[in-house]
Amino acid sequence: METGVSELFPHVRIVMGMVIGLGITRLLTGYAGLIQHPGRAKLSPLHLLWGFSILVELVLFWWWEFELYGVKDWSFGLFAFLIGYAVTLFLLAALIFPDKIDEYDGYEDFFLKRRHWFFSILGATFLLDIVDTLLKGEPYFDTLGVGYLMQVPIGLALCGIAIWTPNRRFQLALVLIHLAYQVWWIGLLFRAHV
Repeated sequence: METGVSELFPHVRIVMGMVIGLGITRLLTGYAGLIQHPGRAKLSPLHLLWGFSILVELVLFWWWEFELYGVKDWSFGLFAFLIGYAVTLFLLAALIFPDKIDEYDGYEDFFLKRRHWFFSILGATFLLDIVDTLLKGEPYFDTLGVGYLMQVPIGLALCGIAIWTPNRRFQLALVLIHLAYQVWWIGLLFRAHV
């Protein structure tokens, strides 16, 4: 059964918003816990920066999904895909602030030992984003430029290296590159909507 965007999109947006909201809540609760109990676990710039980067990613995802208003026909498969994409972002937030880290030597130790999961999921978001972008239509895809097409193979390669190496310097450089890339995208969005 296919239904028009005016009828279905608000419902899809609500469910996506709930999942994204859970991810944002997870991160904000984690940061609040660090403020409330700073001595409970070792703090790490690597962990804190990835948490901030994923928070930005969740907010950007929410913003980019406004473009789905242009989708003419909706199906359950499309709905399931979008919710699945939102779930991958939530899982990244959950890996930044797990329920317990008692068996680890702080957040950085947890992050580095679970980096295989984190970067596998982060790599999957690059692939999911291609599908998401194509769903929004060719005119939208054309507005993104060459930088968008380059991000996928570069992002996947960097995630592959990050899965392989626990090198703290590489991991820190990677999160700084990811944050710089996000700032670049925010700049593009700001200029496009001023």
